[in-house]
Amino acid sequence: MKRTEHSLALETAQSRTLEEDARLMSRVTQGDPFACRNLVQHHTGPLVGLALRMTGNRQEAEDIAQEAFVRLWKQSPDWLPQARISTWLYRVVHNLAIDAIRRSKRQNTTSDEKMEFEDPAPDQQQRIQQRDLAIKVETAISQLPERQRTAITLVHHRDMSNKEAASVMDISVDALESLLARGRRSLKATLEQHRHDLLGAQS
Repeated sequence: MKRTEHSLALETAQSRTLEEDARLMSRVTQGDPFACRNLVQHHTGPLVGLALRMTGNRQEAEDIAQEAFVRLWKQSPDWLPQARISTWLYRVVHNLAIDAIRRSKRQNTTSDEKMEFEDPAPDQQQRIQQRDLAIKVETAISQLPERQRTAITLVHHRDMSNKEAASVMDISVDALESLLARGRRSLKATLEQHRHDLLGAQS
């Protein structure tokens, strides 16, 4: 019952967001600066987060998010009310990040100094241990192949449905689920030695 209630609440929230986005885009088309600022404030964090996970470079991630908004403003006169802005923006960021990775012809394997982690533990030693564990998880994710990393990020960190994530990556749901399965297996193997710490962190 709880899961059903949660699903209904999520669908309702998504519906409200869709309606609000449509109103905001109408105002953007009319040149309303407050609407533009509202959209930027609402979507910047998640977009930068996705680009950062893909590129491993915070400055590049911020530039990619900014470019996505520039393209959104150009698209605004032809915006369809039934389109979801977040999905459109994620798709643009995903494509821009892939272009950036190909241009640089390199793939970062760690970005410890670029990541920020929440610090919920009151005890300093526990905070240090949790940060170290979070870094291990982030490093493991960063070492996944590009498409697996993106799929994991969209579904598990951006809370997208498989259908939405597949739309962002322009692949079928079956292909997305295959990427998720392979990514999860790789993460499990990489983090097996930290299994006890991970279970402890979740309790």
